[in-house]
Amino acid sequence: MTITRRTLLKAAAIAPAAAAAPALITPAAAAPQGPTPVLHQFTLGDARITALLDGHLAIKPEFFTGYDAAKAEAALAGSLYRENAKGLEIPVNGYLVEQGGEYTLIDTGTAQLMGPDLGALPAALAAAGVTPEQITTVLLTHIHPDHSGGLLTPDGRAAFANAELAVAAAEWDYWHDEAVLAAVPEESRGFFQTARSSVAPYANRLKLLTGEAEAASGLSAVPLPGHTPGHTGFMLDAGSEALLFWGDVVHSAALQFAEPDWTIPFDVDQALAAQTRRQMFDRAAADDLLVVGMHLDFPGLGKVLRAGKGFRFHQAPWQFGL
Repeated sequence: MTITRRTLLKAAAIAPAAAAAPALITPAAAAPQGPTPVLHQFTLGDARITALLDGHLAIKPEFFTGYDAAKAEAALAGSLYRENAKGLEIPVNGYLVEQGGEYTLIDTGTAQLMGPDLGALPAALAAAGVTPEQITTVLLTHIHPDHSGGLLTPDGRAAFANAELAVAAAEWDYWHDEAVLAAVPEESRGFFQTARSSVAPYANRLKLLTGEAEAASGLSAVPLPGHTPGHTGFMLDAGSEALLFWGDVVHSAALQFAEPDWTIPFDVDQALAAQTRRQMFDRAAADDLLVVGMHLDFPGLGKVLRAGKGFRFHQAPWQFGL
């Protein structure tokens, strides 16, 4: 099944608040001549990281569970965030880690699943001078189409012919559980079939992660449940420095740092997703931790700072680490 915006939003029915979704999230305006490669490279310790932009989505603030118009206005006040007719634009990012002569890709973008304004990650990877065949490991934060869609070529083959796929066992089990599939509405089952199809070519080179296991050389898993049951971050040990790839802890930097309890219908367990986000914000702020996120403003690199009862994100300078 090819996921369009319509079918993707129907799939939100797996979460309690999904009925409000269809009018509230849309792809941003498409580039006139196909995806343009956008990337940013920086070094950290003994690793070189390349941020790869897949494209953008637009989300209306009222899409968030817990939305309050006055609080949203306060969160946006004084910032450069602007809501257009389609909402607030958020990026879809992936990350390439080069360390010890090996290439690890963390999330793969959407490929052709979500419209012409997304799917630019392969072009960004090529612009970085890296071929899919050079990727030794693909790490998935979770199996949503904006993270796993790029695992496949348009004809359904493995896009990364030589790569091991690593994903949390809890995540794999959730999307392959027949009882879960049977319990979701009929119109949402295609979401599960797409998840299964995206990972199927990697079944004979699959690494299932439990707890804080080693995911790849220099990278360990950090369980961050809530958005999905096996949603996972990855901590990079770069020798003298560390970096956390935290996946979808945040979907809207414009709103969720100020309002950490706001969730989205795609959070399978919304209460747990909010709890995980607060815990990660607390940890990142207390430990002065450098983080990147798949929906933080590209290139998504920075630190979490406390701001009154909430938090704010301090974006690293563009040339960080070069």
